[in-house]
Amino acid sequence: PSFGFLFDIDGVLVRGKTPIPAARRAFQKLVNAQGQFLVPVVFVTNAGNCLRQSKADQLSHLLGVPISQDQVMMSHSPLRMFKRYHEKCVLVSGQGPLLDIAQDLGFCQPITIDTLREKRPLLDAVDHDRRPNVLLPACSVTVVVTAVVLFGEPVRWETSLQLIIDVLLTSGYPGNPYEQNYPHIPVLACNMDLMWVAEAQSPRFGHGTFMVCLENIYKKITGKDLKYEALMGKPSRLTYQYAEHLIRAQALQRSWEQPIHTLYAVGDNLMTDVYGANLWEKELAGAAAARCSSVLVCTGVYSPHTRAAPQPGGCVTHTVFHGHRDFSFDPALVEPDHIVPDVDAAVDLVFQLENFAP
Repeated sequence: PSFGFLFDIDGVLVRGKTPIPAARRAFQKLVNAQGQFLVPVVFVTNAGNCLRQSKADQLSHLLGVPISQDQVMMSHSPLRMFKRYHEKCVLVSGQGPLLDIAQDLGFCQPITIDTLREKRPLLDAVDHDRRPNVLLPACSVTVVVTAVVLFGEPVRWETSLQLIIDVLLTSGYPGNPYEQNYPHIPVLACNMDLMWVAEAQSPRFGHGTFMVCLENIYKKITGKDLKYEALMGKPSRLTYQYAEHLIRAQALQRSWEQPIHTLYAVGDNLMTDVYGANLWEKELAGAAAARCSSVLVCTGVYSPHTRAAPQPGGCVTHTVFHGHRDFSFDPALVEPDHIVPDVDAAVDLVFQLENFAP
């Protein structure tokens, strides 16, 4: 094969924990009788609440084909490259087995929001029922944080927002008086999705919504913009560069000698999947070995029933930009190369375009 697939998961293969029927049909076409993939495939998800192996096991069960962790790219996967923070104490925010995820990525001294709250109990004061009964300075433990890592949306937003702001406004010494030193300590964020789809009929808040809250609270207090050391997850360039690396590693492992010329990014979200693929094509394709083509499915965030479908080659002039603050809006970047009903139709289309007969 001279091409590979980058598959989004939520809204393309599953809705919440429910598999989309077209997904199993699609993946039966992508493997041989022994369960080996006929083309390189990487699952590129903006989820960040589990380990790669856990996601691979879940996909194997849902799709009925064996998936390895080397085929899975979580939104936090590029953090493996940020070795300069691995030895430092970093505050991590999100859900799932956060310490396991952080340590798997290489972080040696991660601390969660819950642990920080336990060490500095006077800081979490919004919920009156959770305030400590005894207000003694002796109940506080000194904590020094050198960076903040945002893995995904947390559960108690008010607690996470308060404690992250405390860390940023005290240069990593939560509990101290606010200093407003600027720029603040480094913030690394994964998954900028404003919304995502689960079983509900309408999209749900994503980590991007939490980030909007954090950014606006910080600016309201300080008058300055919150700055990110790095943004990961689709549509960031870093994510697509890492995904291409994984695709080429697969081809090398299978001894496929033909170069990979085209990556097909199959997704359901104009602002992440399509925007990211088109950004790759516009800004990275010259430096990368493969071009990237976007394929939009209608089983997730994007629905042709709620708005006029953008036509390939046409201009989406009235699109509300749901992307992150630090990504400029260009109507051309949210124009998909192809629009299909579901992931099964996406696989059929790509096989036809590539004249590939399994």
